[in-house]
Amino acid sequence: MAHNASDVMTRNVVSVRPDDETPVIAAVLAKHNISAVPVIDGDGKLLGIVSEGDLMAPFSRMTMARRAWWLEMLAEGERLAPEFLNYVSVDHHAAADLMTKNVITAEETTPIPAIADLLMLHKIKRVPILREGRVVGIVSRADIMRAISHAGNIDL
Repeated sequence: MAHNASDVMTRNVVSVRPDDETPVIAAVLAKHNISAVPVIDGDGKLLGIVSEGDLMAPFSRMTMARRAWWLEMLAEGERLAPEFLNYVSVDHHAAADLMTKNVITAEETTPIPAIADLLMLHKIKRVPILREGRVVGIVSRADIMRAISHAGNIDL
């Protein structure tokens, strides 16, 4: 029977580096069929988390309209170089620019009910699991559901 994070966490955590740009992050999410990814430095320390929503924000209609307004102001009636227009039309943000920095985390010994509480209270879908500041796993809503379905009974 699962009791704490280490019993249900996904141990092979897919992550990105802080300098990975939007297309790389999107490819990682798509390849692994996940909706968010931790941003981890070279020492395995958690810096933040980037979600699909974070990646989509620069492409929203409101952002595109704001970008068009700024371009019009920059041009001041002049024609802007096609290379420049292409550059600003594609999002080149790095993970460090897009990530949520204040990430809710837990430790391997955190009881599953406490993790469920964190997920519900903060309206989040996953919690990175840390050991001495380094990411060693991640517990998602799906991991908790899987544990409940396999155990048939969980101590809540």
